Amino acid sequence: MLLLVGLGNPGPKYARNRHNIGFMAIDVIAARYGLGPWRKRFQAEAAEGAIAGVKVLALKPQTFMNQSGRSVGEAASFFKVSPAQVVVFYDELDLAPGRFRMKTGGGAAGHNGIRSIAASPIGEAFRRARLGIGHPGDKAKVLSHVLGDFAKSDEAWVEALLDACAAAAPLLIAGEDEKYQAEIMRLAPAEKKDPKQRPADVEDGEA
Repeated sequence: MLLLVGLGNPGPKYARNRHNIGFMAIDVIAARYGLGPWRKRFQAEAAEGAIAGVKVLALKPQTFMNQSGRSVGEAASFFKVSPAQVVVFYDELDLAPGRFRMKTGGGAAGHNGIRSIAASPIGEAFRRARLGIGHPGDKAKVLSHVLGDFAKSDEAWVEALLDACAAAAPLLIAGEDEKYQAEIMRLAPAEKKDPKQRPADVEDGEA
């Protein structure tokens, strides 16, 4: 069993936010491999199935970002999976738009969803699939950046990145994280450009 987690905030208001690219990645992976149907479990939307012959559970916590650990911890405890069997897809400010990096363990780098999961019984040693959204260049603009929607001009690289995450998934399932990273960047080379910023209303728990 592998637990594939996408991070985001629930509801249509947030659906196209940069902060929700983890949800988007899981949706594309689930669709490509026929996971489902989606059901409400573990304070999340969950879909079961198999990828490359391995049973997987796709999970989108519905707790708001900064409480993601409640959902992920509950699912991990139920299936008795180790941190190595948990892969979390999420937005990464410190990577340029369209870049992708795999990482195991380490700090949260200010990401409240990752911080919440690390504080759960799972601990910090889970696998992280980091989807670059770029940094607005000013710390004061970070919240409006992550809770703002992708711009029209971002659509091509976002779609390419998400499709690559799904196409290369058998490598992830096999535990070949470095090969998974390399294949994604081969399939979806990142565009080098400054991220656009759009204002967003912020509510408690979203970021």
